[in-house]
Parts: sequence; structure tokens; C-alpha cells
Amino acid sequence: MKTCIVIPVYNSPYICEVVEDLLKYDEYQIIVVDDGSDIRVEINHPDVKVETHPVNMGKGEAILTGAKRAKALGYKSFVTIDADKQHLSSEISKLIDAYTEESIVIGNRNFEHSNVPISSKFGRIFSNFWVTLETFQKLGDTQSGFRVYPVSILNLNVKNRRFDFEIEVLVLHAYKKRKLIDVKVECYYPPYAERISHFDQVKDNIRLSLLHTKLIIQRFILLRGFLWC
Repeated sequence: MKTCIVIPVYNSPYICEVVEDLLKYDEYQIIVVDDGSDIRVEINHPDVKVETHPVNMGKGEAILTGAKRAKALGYKSFVTIDADKQHLSSEISKLIDAYTEESIVIGNRNFEHSNVPISSKFGRIFSNFWVTLETFQKLGDTQSGFRVYPVSILNLNVKNRRFDFEIEVLVLHAYKKRKLIDVKVECYYPPYAERISHFDQVKDNIRLSLLHTKLIIQRFILLRGFLWC
């Protein structure tokens, strides 16, 4: 079978470019999940399936929709790639090569580029710190959306559906004693004028702070339960 690629997209002007670049390799089954974009995404190609949410439901929900479609097509795992051109198709093979059954592979992006915002670098350090406390595993880029997921993430009780989904799914996966694998990859950060982001600095940071608080409490409860046994 071809490798399954899931692309969650919301109002990205680059979605066609991202898909066209993937199609050059002739080895990918692509699932585009349009998460309620203002202009509906339509791509006609036998290797591209398009799922559409009637309204914006969040990146996490889009990933889960892609996971359901991947499972229905017979896949046991899939790659997620963002629709902003940041992730490079040429780096997908690194993730695939590192994948083992029931693991999540995370593309650890090279941030040694002049166009990477300071806020992104700080956000990654902050996120990595908390996820290390929550999982007891050191990861280099817990905010990266460039990943391989097993379709079994559909069985995790993930509550969050927006950007906080990508943190919660890692932690809950680790609680199941399953592998989190970190792989260094190159990436492309466009100039500021070409950059797109739907991350709300206020709302999404509040969501992430609340999530980390909940996960730390869960970890404490799990640890105490282990010590009492």
C-alpha cells in the first residue's frame, strides 16, 4: 500500500502546492481534511481523498477525521503534514523509517533558521519542559505537527480538539506505555509576510496551560498509585 498522508487544512492558500509536491513522489495516498475553510477545498486526483467539516472544529478533530478515513482505507498508521508549506515532503521517509508498531514519531524541526520567530522557539521550550514532566520522556519538538500516528489513537480518550490535541495525544499515548520517537528533520519557515497561523496567542495559550495543569495532576495520581502498589 502507498503511505497514507493526512493534511488538516483551514484557510490555507498553499494547500494545492503542498498536495502537488506530495504527488510528485507517486507513493502517497493523501487525505485532505478541510476543517470548515471559507472557500471549500476541492482537489480532483485518484490519490487524493477530501473530507470536509461543515464548520471549523479544530485541528485535532481534523486529524481524527483523517485517522478514521485512513483506517477505513485499511491503513494502520498515517503521516500528518501541515498545509502551510513548513514541512518538507522529502523528509517524510525519515519518519516512516523510524516508525515501529503503535509508536508516534515526531519530526523534530531544525530551528536554526533566521526566519523562525522567537515566540515559536520559546513555545517549543515551554512545551517540551511540561511534556517531559508528564511523560518522563525527553522530546525535542512536542509542538511539531509533522508526525506518524498509529490509527489506534482513535481509541485514546483525548478530550481536546484544537492545537492542544497534539500535546494531549502524546501524553495519553505515553500513559499506555507506547513509544514516542523523536526524529530530526529539516523544515521551511517562510518570510513573515508569507506566514500563516491560526494559533490564538490568548485563547490557545490558556487552553494549553489548563491542559498541562490537568496532565500534571493525572501524572501525580498515576505515580502515587504506582508507589502504593
